[in-house]
Amino acid sequence: MSILKQKTLKQPIKFSGVGLHSGKKVDMIIKPSSPNSGITFKRIDLPNNNVIVPNLFNVVSANLCTTISNEYGVKVSTIEHLMSAMYVLGLDNAIVELNSQEVPIMDGSAKNFVEKIITAGFTVSDAPIKFIKIEKTVSVEKENKFIKIEKSNISLDIEFEIKFKNPLIGVQKNKVSVYQDNLDEVLSSRTFCLYEDIEKLKSAGLALGGSLDNAIVVKGNKILNKNGLRNNLEFVNHKILDCIGDIYLAGYKLIGSIQCSQGGHSLTNVLLREVFKDKSNFSIFELKEKSLPHSFINKSALKSIA
Repeated sequence: MSILKQKTLKQPIKFSGVGLHSGKKVDMIIKPSSPNSGITFKRIDLPNNNVIVPNLFNVVSANLCTTISNEYGVKVSTIEHLMSAMYVLGLDNAIVELNSQEVPIMDGSAKNFVEKIITAGFTVSDAPIKFIKIEKTVSVEKENKFIKIEKSNISLDIEFEIKFKNPLIGVQKNKVSVYQDNLDEVLSSRTFCLYEDIEKLKSAGLALGGSLDNAIVVKGNKILNKNGLRNNLEFVNHKILDCIGDIYLAGYKLIGSIQCSQGGHSLTNVLLREVFKDKSNFSIFELKEKSLPHSFINKSALKSIA
């Protein structure tokens, strides 16, 4: 398979589940799409004006999840895990149809999305993939949160740090090379919350579909989920998963180096907006296979994750 050509699915794939925040049942189908069409979402529960493009400027909310909207106010939320799976696997073009506002949360990670995309297989076009290359350092600070992106030669590196007062989570830090490292643990890392925050979230109309089947719940020094954690850095790895998905809202794969401390959906979106404010911060180019032998699709992710 040519890793430097645009790819779509070989066949449609279906998902059914619940929206993490809405609590509503949702059916979703990801369908093949033509070269240079990108990723689009379509709300098939609505008759008109129902196509939404996952673009960084279309983000209307980044509170605990990423929500995008079109010019008519039609929204799709919690897109980040699916976007991360498509980014890592190199799925450039697809139509995501769903009959509710929220992408199903599945098990709280990107694992189910990755497995089904791999099983469906890919159709490779003749169109080359495009990249956004960071040319200048851009950084954002907000209270105790920080994110920075700077130039890199041929990779996308993400270094992420979280700091929680909870003694079990505490301080965690990890760094990954998105195009080179085995990302199985990142892709299978689940969303998480503190037990004491659950009622507050639900009273605010959030996490209505949350359960131990789709989120890690931490109570003091204990993990309430029966089988515990999937990996020792699952908390920070999930933040990296979210970051990858939110980066894909730039439209193309990215070449750069990201450092983040205590960030999330909102801070990543603010960073991308700052990058695109000034054209000298970045360049966009097509990558020809003859010009660069390096893989910009994570090869290890193309094997089914356990």
